[in-house]
Amino acid sequence: MGSTFRVLMLGDVVGDSGLLAVTERLPALVRDTMADLVVANGENAAGGFGMVSENADTLFTAGVHVLTSGNHIWEKKGATELLEGDPRILRPANYPALAPGKGFFELNKGGARWAVINLQGREGMSPIDNPFARADELLAGVTPGAFVVVDFHAESFSEKEALGLYLDGRASAFAGTHTHVQTADERILPKGTGYIGDLGMTGPVDSIIGVSVDSCLQRNLSQMPIKMEVADGPSRLSGALFEIGEDGRCVNITRILI
Repeated sequence: MGSTFRVLMLGDVVGDSGLLAVTERLPALVRDTMADLVVANGENAAGGFGMVSENADTLFTAGVHVLTSGNHIWEKKGATELLEGDPRILRPANYPALAPGKGFFELNKGGARWAVINLQGREGMSPIDNPFARADELLAGVTPGAFVVVDFHAESFSEKEALGLYLDGRASAFAGTHTHVQTADERILPKGTGYIGDLGMTGPVDSIIGVSVDSCLQRNLSQMPIKMEVADGPSRLSGALFEIGEDGRCVNITRILI
């Protein structure tokens, strides 16, 4: 049996609680899983909305290699400088060309070449460019032999499954983000792509998808635009480990919830 390579993907890092979970638990998790590459979605790291350079530095120092994002990446001042200043920080590649930053990054880790692609869905979200067509364009430029890892930041699980199956055999690992709820639908698709509908949330446990229970309940009860505050308290780290064979096919997926 040939060598296997491992990519650890972490779900949306939410606020200080999520940053603390990564800082405290990721180094040991990488050692235990022997992960070669670590990818984390950081779009909620800055108080629940957006990401700033200090957040990115914290996550990189903890052991993350590539940061993906989604629709909230634009929330904080300095987003343009952040995205254009470090190629390891991605925004969804199917935003129009005039948007700052890129949604694709290649790197060497653990004896393998990796191509990380960040895309965003359109069902129930902004009507940006077609993620299916953009994926085709990006895949045409991937270095031959590189393992392709996809973070699809999307609301609709039918859209996630559709894109996962569309890329089956062309991506090694395909993970959904955005809903903050880890799904139990992990599987290896017919042509060898490892798939999970959503990695879940890295952030406060006693919350409503990361938001304080009180503010979220008041918003629901009153239907007033009450500010959504990130919850305090104990945190969890959520994601999945994908094991990939030398041929680029996923051979195993393990959900992570610590």
